[in-house]
Amino acid sequence: MTDRAGPDGEHEPQSSELSSAGQPSSELSSAERPGIELPADSELQSGELELTGRITVASNATFLGSIGGTSVVYKPVAGEKPLWDFPDGQLAGREVSAYLASEALGWNVVPRTWLREGPLGVGMVQLWQDIDPEQDAVDLVPADAVPEGWRHVLDGSDAEDRDISLVHEDSAALRRMAVFDVVVNNADRKGGHVLEMPGGHRYGVDHGLTFHVEHKLRTVLWGWVGEPLTGDELSALKRLRSAIDGPLGAALSELLLDEEIATFAKRCDRLRSSGRFPAPRGSMPAVPWPLF
Repeated sequence: MTDRAGPDGEHEPQSSELSSAGQPSSELSSAERPGIELPADSELQSGELELTGRITVASNATFLGSIGGTSVVYKPVAGEKPLWDFPDGQLAGREVSAYLASEALGWNVVPRTWLREGPLGVGMVQLWQDIDPEQDAVDLVPADAVPEGWRHVLDGSDAEDRDISLVHEDSAALRRMAVFDVVVNNADRKGGHVLEMPGGHRYGVDHGLTFHVEHKLRTVLWGWVGEPLTGDELSALKRLRSAIDGPLGAALSELLLDEEIATFAKRCDRLRSSGRFPAPRGSMPAVPWPLF
């Protein structure tokens, strides 16, 4: 898992936060970087982005950087590998779109993310997070040793042909991430894309494979299949759906196709109507590979 971490808590998004897709939010959750004062938005957007390292295990070019002393992740559009099922050069915009959707839900699922120029051209920039290495929200365990209270996803065998199970914790933060993944149609929720925060919050990262018009949900968070959504979860979906018809939709129009935004709205409507966590469907694999 990457060594990133951040907030514990949520905040209600304001319309001004969704007004411009390429800019940092004007109102940052106090939980985002506890005890650390961030530079002004203007500096995050136009201050010097200094590269300090590279994450070599990432599928696309991914760099560590610093803006005015604030650590960030930088993914230049020029470093995106072509995919057969997603348009070229659009992964960064989808990552920003996922952040805007997270803000509209009010759940703080995605770390603060925006588009800006960098040393290698326009790219996605996201606040770096320092995780708690002692926590694992998603895990592979012996099939006969599933932790009490955890959710079972699937069974398999390891390299030594031992029976193992994919499991994840049963927490409100992870449930919210699972709901978020359904509506943004996340095709890549690996275990390593869940960041475990010291205070118990869970961040989701790497959202380039989202908002496709075709069903592509691939996730390790299938532990609640068929269970009813809570009142708070349904209220958040209602809030999100209203935002799509307002400031969120306007911001997304700079990043996504009209058809993708319309399909996003339909997924929200479908999930609200069913009121339950969906089950895997279609011919595509239901989990990403590798799982971590």
